[in-house]
Amino acid sequence: MNLLSVENIAKAYGENVLFSDLSFGINKDQKIALIAKNGTGKTSILNILSGLDSPDAGQVNFRKGIRVSFLDQEPELDENLTIEETIFASDNEVLQVIRAYEKALENPEDADAYQKAFEGMERFQAWDFETQYKQILSKLNLNDIHLKVNILSGGQRKRLALANALINKPDLLVLDEPTNHLDLEMIEWLEQYFAKENMTLFMVTHDRYFLERVCNEIMELEEGVLYSYKGNYSYYLDKKENRIEQEATEQHKSKLLFKKELDWMRRQPKARTTKSKSRIDDFYEIKERASKRRNDNEVELEINMERMGSKILELHKISKSYPGKPILDKFEYNFLRGERLGIIGKNGTGKSTFLNLISGRDEPDSGKVIVGETIKFGYYTQKGINIKEGQKVIDVIREFGDYIPLMKGRQISAQQLLERFLFDRKKQYDFVDKLSGGERKRLYLCTILIQNPNFLILDEPTNDLDIVTLNVLESFLMDFPGCLLVVSHDRYFMDKIVDHLFVFRGDAVVDDFPGNYSDFRSYEDSVVMENRNTKKEVAAPVNTSTTDKSSRKTEEKKKLSFNDQKEYNNLEKEIKKLEAKKEETQHKFADNSLSGEQIDKLSIELKEIENQIEAKTERWFELSAMIE
Repeated sequence: MNLLSVENIAKAYGENVLFSDLSFGINKDQKIALIAKNGTGKTSILNILSGLDSPDAGQVNFRKGIRVSFLDQEPELDENLTIEETIFASDNEVLQVIRAYEKALENPEDADAYQKAFEGMERFQAWDFETQYKQILSKLNLNDIHLKVNILSGGQRKRLALANALINKPDLLVLDEPTNHLDLEMIEWLEQYFAKENMTLFMVTHDRYFLERVCNEIMELEEGVLYSYKGNYSYYLDKKENRIEQEATEQHKSKLLFKKELDWMRRQPKARTTKSKSRIDDFYEIKERASKRRNDNEVELEINMERMGSKILELHKISKSYPGKPILDKFEYNFLRGERLGIIGKNGTGKSTFLNLISGRDEPDSGKVIVGETIKFGYYTQKGINIKEGQKVIDVIREFGDYIPLMKGRQISAQQLLERFLFDRKKQYDFVDKLSGGERKRLYLCTILIQNPNFLILDEPTNDLDIVTLNVLESFLMDFPGCLLVVSHDRYFMDKIVDHLFVFRGDAVVDDFPGNYSDFRSYEDSVVMENRNTKKEVAAPVNTSTTDKSSRKTEEKKKLSFNDQKEYNNLEKEIKKLEAKKEETQHKFADNSLSGEQIDKLSIELKEIENQIEAKTERWFELSAMIE
């Protein structure tokens, strides 16, 4: 079933034509990702689909009655509402029913309002929905639902907007960089959520593992042409390579034909027939095809950075904490030459604080940070670059340096570095305020690299960078001979760039793990399985009889069965329903007209409900202990 059709849309800003005559459709249950370089129109396409912008030409047709939700990179939320009020400020009918029910619980003396709200929950089967929306808020670390939007951080706002979009269960969900501001655990949960939910998605994301595990179609906008690949990221890479090879073959044929036609053109007399004029028109078409060049940029730099001494960076018993929040406790580590270290952990565990301590932007409460005399830091922060009004791209980078020295006395100029990071000569003389968010991040990265540091510190360098730029950055970092310290939630990037990890667990616990992110996940999963098996063995009663052994094996299998998992998932909902039924029964006692017989009957009914709640709660704890 077609949900949306895009027909021949075009968008330009002055002389800068982003795209023209673009057409595509989105069908139910498709999970589509749009890939393109920064500044070529990805966000404009998303804004057009969401109704925030309109095309210069063409049109977008929505199926009648469908509901569309849009997650912007910088979501606009009502500053005066709380998290809870933002969630319920929706026209979703089920959410309104849940809201009425929760209000009724706050005013137990109004029995009629409670009864009406309870019946609404039953009629819309809203119990499951209520459980799910609270789980979404919990997974996205939005636990205090009474916080006002105006005090939330940028990351919290993005997560609230994401929660709002998921909870509303739209027919079509349009997402702009959904994994930004999410830690690794949240991203993996979101992957699983999209995998099991029948949602139609259209997204822009640079997270290549997310593309691999969530999307079933990739669209790539390249040089104004839209290419579609009916598969995930691996399929896209494979088929794109085939397409490029085919284009190269066709271009080679065009060049041969061009030479032949060029020879013919040179031999033609000035007076030409209608037939020859037609051939002349074809000649110019062939010429255009033959001269077409791919704008692929490979970074192959043998950087001649300042030599490192024997002492790189030493951390001696470093401690740091904030009120009620320990970050480091007598932490020690000596960095070696060529260290390639990644840092992972949940938001708020102290990753950025650690980088600030190393770079000297913050001081430890105790302990010493000793930096080698030859060390020159290059620190890429999440804040980005401060731009002066009226500055051009080339002016910004020249403030930091004119060239990077290479091996054998060669050098790379500021202009050449910008070209390698996808700023062509024309773009270098654009005003910076015309750049997209991703292009500004790319320029900021160039200002760090032009200073020729030998110790690079990168705090979330992949945020807002397109996949093309990420490939360029990865190529650069693979050849980088100095030390590298990276905080990133981009698992693909971390797997490629670093060879061991600091895992920030919280409460000043930091583990040093020898391997990349995928190695770490495999290890963690094996530990979880081992712990579960150990618990299973400890819980099994010791009995030598054949009957008991057989019974124990059956019990162990049952603990891990599909039915037990299903029971565990349903118990919380059943307990909620029983709690609601208990409150409803208790309200009935307020009726002064009840006879003694009716009161006895209600008492028995209430006791039965309480017994059921107790039994189900006990069973929930039992299953919960196994899962942990």
